[in-house]
Amino acid sequence: MQLDLNLLTALDALLEEGSVAGAAARLHVTSPAMSRTLGRIRKATGDQILVRTGRSMVPTTRALAMRAQVHALVQEAHLLLSTQQELDLAALDRVFTVRWHDALTAACGTALTTAVLDRAPGVRLRLSAEPGTDDAELRRGEVDLESGSGTPTLPDIRHRLVGSDRLVVAVRPGHPLTEGPLSIERYAAAGHLTVSRRGRLRDPIDDALTAVGLERRVAAAGPTAAFALQLALETDLVVTLPEAVTRTAREQLGLATLAPPLPLPDVPLYLLWHRRYDNDRAHAWLRDLATEVVRALFTPPTASPQPPTSRTGASVVRVTRSASAPGDGCDRAR
Repeated sequence: MQLDLNLLTALDALLEEGSVAGAAARLHVTSPAMSRTLGRIRKATGDQILVRTGRSMVPTTRALAMRAQVHALVQEAHLLLSTQQELDLAALDRVFTVRWHDALTAACGTALTTAVLDRAPGVRLRLSAEPGTDDAELRRGEVDLESGSGTPTLPDIRHRLVGSDRLVVAVRPGHPLTEGPLSIERYAAAGHLTVSRRGRLRDPIDDALTAVGLERRVAAAGPTAAFALQLALETDLVVTLPEAVTRTAREQLGLATLAPPLPLPDVPLYLLWHRRYDNDRAHAWLRDLATEVVRALFTPPTASPQPPTSRTGASVVRVTRSASAPGDGCDRAR
């Protein structure tokens, strides 16, 4: 039997998109043409590959079993037939979409853009806000590189840990919490705000307080870290958020930064991308460069004395470049 190896590319697209229309859009063909190709694939494999369930299509058991192998074969074929053996950054002409949490973009976006323009002037960056909480854009190729605080649940999304950030408390200058020792009771009794694109009024800090028999009052939920910090500056509300990625913003606003009065888990920062880019030299360069830029936030500080205390004893985290702790903690799923 003579096989058309182009069917592998179509099969790879069908298995990743999970729909005829999605695969057709990726390969720039019409939906009827992709439907005919699916028919040929079904005949060649003796399997339905995708079956309709309600208004969507789901892969068969055999399709799930072959998905990784099909993708690997397609990637190897592209690499084998590629005429470009070395990446020429000076000649690279490409648009990359980077979707990061707003705080990470504010902290590292300038450095990443500058580094890209310096090394590959033909590359254009599209720094995108995070509109959703799933990996659909990564799977469709609409986003090249994403940030997150959790590992992906889908096997076709790759991830790389680039840091883990401690949480700090930010308040306006002269806030009552800066006067005297910051006890856990005083912290819990203050008015709080959360950072959540979904408007959630509860986060892991509430779980930590509940564990010691305390509750806090969350007065507001802000969609971005920038909004939360500005609100904290103009009110008596307290915001607890990652130290490294908000350091510059807190410095610019002149906010006071306090150490939390209870143990809080560090929050990891991951970079995520779709596996289709595993062997893409240009994409590998971008994600390595992004890793380098982001990890610069988390460079261990030089030896320094303990944080100073106010005249009345409140522990204050020094808001300087050398006060960083490793990590980042901006959750795309909040």
